[in-house]
Amino acid sequence: MSVYTPLSLKEVQAFAAPYGLAVVELIPIQGGIENTNYFLKCQDGQEFVLTVFEELDERAAGELVPVLTYLGQKGLPVAVPLQPSSQAIHFIAGKPAQIAPRLQGEHPDPSTIAQVAAIARAQARMHVVLQDYPLQRESNHGQTWWAETASSLRQSMNAEDQALLDQVFDCFKTCQAEFPDRPQGLIHADLFRDNTLFVGNALHGILDFSELNRDELLLDIAITLNDFCSSYPEVTLDEEKADAYLNAYQQERDLTPDEFACLPVYLAMAACRFWLSRLQVAQRNAAEGRSGTDILQKDPLEMRKMLVERLKYVA
Repeated sequence: MSVYTPLSLKEVQAFAAPYGLAVVELIPIQGGIENTNYFLKCQDGQEFVLTVFEELDERAAGELVPVLTYLGQKGLPVAVPLQPSSQAIHFIAGKPAQIAPRLQGEHPDPSTIAQVAAIARAQARMHVVLQDYPLQRESNHGQTWWAETASSLRQSMNAEDQALLDQVFDCFKTCQAEFPDRPQGLIHADLFRDNTLFVGNALHGILDFSELNRDELLLDIAITLNDFCSSYPEVTLDEEKADAYLNAYQQERDLTPDEFACLPVYLAMAACRFWLSRLQVAQRNAAEGRSGTDILQKDPLEMRKMLVERLKYVA
C-alpha cells in the first residue's frame, strides 16, 4: 500500500527467484496506510503482488497464510500466498514479506447496490466459515487500542473534539452493557472498498487481511457498511444501500436482536476507530519524517465527519 520500504528491481528479482518467478517489472502500489505493496510482472506474463509487512512480525504475518488457504478452499475470493519450500513468509530489506497472485478487478467507486449485496454475502460467509477456526489473534487496533489511543490523543484535542470522543465512548459502553448478545469470531476489520476488487458487479477479490482478529462480528459489519454505503465526500449513509447490505448479509447469517439494537452505535464507533487511527498515523508520519508521493495519508477529518453524521442515528 503506501511505499514505506523502497525496493529495487534487482532486490525483488533475488527475493522472487526461490518462488520460481522471473520478475521483469516492479510497480509500487499507492493506497492504504499499513503495508508496502508492489505489483510484480513476470517474464511469462503472470502478475503477482509483493507485500512487505511494516507492522507485523514473521509470526503474525505467517498466521494469516493458513486462514487465507482455508478461505480459498471454502470458495471465498482471496489471494492465497505462494509457499515455496512450504513457507510463505520470507524476508526482504529485513522485513517479513510474501508473494501472492494478483487478483483482477477494480475498487468500486462509487459502489452499486449489487456490489453492496455481494460484499455483504461474502462477509457473512467469512463470518460463518471462520466461526470455529482455531486461531486466537488480537488486533493492533482492537478495543484495548481504542481506549488507549483515545486517551493519548485526547490530550491534544480541542474541547469540541474531546466532547465528541466522550460522547461516542459513553454510548458504546452503555450499548455493550445493555445488549450483551453480540457474537464474536474472526473478522477482517478493514473491509473497505479499497480492499476489494470487482469486475462489474461480481466480487473477484478480498484483500489485505493484516487486521484479522477475533472480535465482535458487528464491528466488522459496521466498518464495511459505513464505507460501502456512504456517499463521499459528504459521508452520508445511503439508506437504500444499507438495507441492501443487511438483507444480503442475513441470507448467510442472521443478526441477533442485540446486534440490531447496537448497530447505530457501532456505525458511529467504527467511524471513530478510523478517525483515531488516521490521527495516529498522521502523528507517526510527522514524527518519522514520512512524506512524499509514495506515502498515502488518509484524511482524519473525513472519519470525524462520518462520526458526527452517524451519531444522528443514535437514540
